[in-house]
Order: sequence, then structure tokens, then C-alpha cells
Amino acid sequence: MAVNAGVGYVTPPARTLTVATWNIHGAVGTDGRYAPARIVDVLAELDADLVALQEVASLQAHENFLVDLERATGYHIAAGPLYQRTGSDFGNAVLSRFAFKTIAHLDLAVGDYEPRGALDVCIETGAQQVLRVVATHLGLRPGERREQVRRLLAAIERDVPHPTVLMGDLNEWFLWGRPLRWLHTHFREEPMAPRTFPAWRPMFALDRIWVSPVGCLRGLARHSTPLARVASDHLPLKAEIVV
Repeated sequence: MAVNAGVGYVTPPARTLTVATWNIHGAVGTDGRYAPARIVDVLAELDADLVALQEVASLQAHENFLVDLERATGYHIAAGPLYQRTGSDFGNAVLSRFAFKTIAHLDLAVGDYEPRGALDVCIETGAQQVLRVVATHLGLRPGERREQVRRLLAAIERDVPHPTVLMGDLNEWFLWGRPLRWLHTHFREEPMAPRTFPAWRPMFALDRIWVSPVGCLRGLARHSTPLARVASDHLPLKAEIVV
């Protein structure tokens, strides 16, 4: 066990985890069908320890999606509803094979645009080993995303006792834009960015994963299977991390 004086946390023996982020489009696939069973099946394909989900509708067709998802997958689930859409909470969620120590909600709403936010959770992955996960879905407009990334980084920098994963759908089309530059600078590396949208012919790297400290992120790849390509309009993005 080593102490990292630079960031102030004790480093336990390294452990490899699989993390993923996926915009599930309300469980409505590219064929226009609401099919939550496909979401469950793709999650089984991913076999990840931690998953950030975006565009989660808690109630659809008189079903409680998150309750059913928890029952079907065995994951612990932290919900981050942002607003109501057709009688359903709509927002983010984090799925974890480990129990949550803390769950916080970050408000990223800007002006009159669609409400946005992030889930900021800590999980204990082993003896004396805590991992922080910040899961988000940013806005559609460049100025909106700039303000949201400023708030995200301010929140992350306020409390840095543990290794941290930031992941989600950033909606950032501009590879040269300031939000990505700020994030690369903060995390001190520029991870590869597999294209994940649209699922049937990926052209844009909208979904991203960063990890601190530097060097913890391994094996970043999109998950492109026949089922994943129809289950949502985004493909999942998956990575191995060593923390």
C-alpha cells in the first residue's frame, strides 16, 4: 500500500474493474420499439462492474423500468431524475455491483434549456478502496456545455480523496472545442474516442470516459453487437480501469 501525497489518498492494491457508459434512449431502439428486455440483454453482454446510463425513463408502458432493471440484473442502482416526461421521471442512473457509500446530485441546468445534471457517487470496491464515479449527460448547445463542464470540474476539484471516473454522453461534436480541452487538461490525458453515435453507423464520439489518476484507464472500446446496434441509438462505450 502506498500514499500518494500529491492528491492525498492512500492507494490500496490495484484492482481491475470494467466500466461502461450508455445512452439508452428511453429503452426505445432504432426500430422504434420500446423493449427494456434488450437493455437488460446488452447489459449482460457488457458484464460491467459499473454502468452510467443516460435517457432513463423510470415509468414506461405502466412499468417501473428501474425497479425491473434492478431485479433483472442484480445491480445496485442510483437514480438521477432530472424532469418529468409524459408522467415519467427522466434522467441519469448509475448501476453498480458494489453498494453505494454516498449519492449526490449535481445541478447542471443552464437557463431555459432542457434540465441537465450529474450523479456523483462513491462506492467501496474493496477493503479501504473507494472509487468516485461522476455520470452525466450534457446539453446540445456549445455555450451550455461549456458552462456545464466548468461546473463539473469545479465539483470534482472540490473533493479529490479517491480515484475518480467521469463518464457519460457529452454531446460534444467539436473535437477542438473548449469543453474537451478542459477535460483532457484536468485528467492529464486524452483518451481514444471510439465513435458511438448513431448506433447503426457510428460517426460521432459523443460518449466519453476519463479516469484519474493518470494511467488507470485501459482498454477503451465501443460495444458493437447486433443487439447493441438495435437496442438504442447510441452504442455503449466500455473500458477497463485499474484502481
